[in-house]
Amino acid sequence: MATTRSAHTVWEGNLLEGNGVVNFDSSGAIAAQPVTWASRSQDANGKTSPEELIAAAHSSCFSMALSHALAGAGTPPTKLVTSADVNFQPGEGITGIHLTVEGTVPGLDDDAFVAAAEDAKKNCPVSQALTGTTITLSAKLA
Repeated sequence: MATTRSAHTVWEGNLLEGNGVVNFDSSGAIAAQPVTWASRSQDANGKTSPEELIAAAHSSCFSMALSHALAGAGTPPTKLVTSADVNFQPGEGITGIHLTVEGTVPGLDDDAFVAAAEDAKKNCPVSQALTGTTITLSAKLA
């Protein structure tokens, strides 16, 4: 069954001095979050950015894809800890994403874990949506 998830942003003012609020309409699970150009291009200062939202989406999607693949291969993970670092360069855009995963997977060796992680990086739906940028990966067993 196909699903659609929705969010909306209300922005006021120009890019450099304006500000916005991102609203998570589908779930309401996250409170409305403030966003500014400064929080995107300098220090976060308690505000989010499109890149942080992409990082959250990518780390969770990748974790689901890797968990599913490992379980399908008969070695379900006990735990996966995934982070995504999305690099943004003003004037250029998103210049790369680095995924880091550490897994606890009984019965699996390092090489098999890295191979499964590489496959998940390539095939998770968010990775596929982000094919216009370079995605790198560091993977290891705990």
